[in-house]
Amino acid sequence: MIDRFETIRQRMVQEQLTSRGIDDSKVLDVMGEVPRHLFVDDAMQANAYGDYPLPIVDGQTISQPFIVAYMTQALQLTGVEKVLEIGTGSGYQAVILSRLCEKVYTVERLNSLLARARRIFDRLHCYNIQSRLDDGTLGWPEYAPYDAIMVTAGGPEIPEPLLAQLADPGRMVIPVGDQDVQELQLVTRKDGLIQVEVLERVRFVNLVGEYGWEK
Repeated sequence: MIDRFETIRQRMVQEQLTSRGIDDSKVLDVMGEVPRHLFVDDAMQANAYGDYPLPIVDGQTISQPFIVAYMTQALQLTGVEKVLEIGTGSGYQAVILSRLCEKVYTVERLNSLLARARRIFDRLHCYNIQSRLDDGTLGWPEYAPYDAIMVTAGGPEIPEPLLAQLADPGRMVIPVGDQDVQELQLVTRKDGLIQVEVLERVRFVNLVGEYGWEK
């Protein structure tokens, strides 16, 4: 089948990612392959590769391509990791991760989002993604520890359950701050020590749950 978005997708990689410092070749390749337009409503497909987030259902968003690539690159995946994603959303980030690691466990609190994402996972044959409807701030203890954790919503602090489920060594990327703006933090655990590095100022939807914001 001819992919009419192929040229636009490659332009996105060059103009939005490579030019802004994304240099992990595996991340760039995957961003150039995954059909982002499938994760938005039909009426928005023409804008799917724009340099901005887009609304999806229930007041949620699909993140700007650069942020997806930036957060993915920060995890430094090699292909053998077990990754926990908090906030399945459209499913786009989970699919990106699935092409770069061994297994993705993704948690979403809204059934409307998860049901749609699961259909896309099947359509794209992403059989290494396992999903769950639950409070993401609690993580997914059953399969812990995780080599990497990505949180795609902003909370007031790093949820303790997620920190507890991070492997040693392990890396977590999470937006932390108030409900208007957050700091994208890279949390690393190595030899029992936790380090936090601030990467960027970002703006995400609220991380709702027991260890996040109230609805």
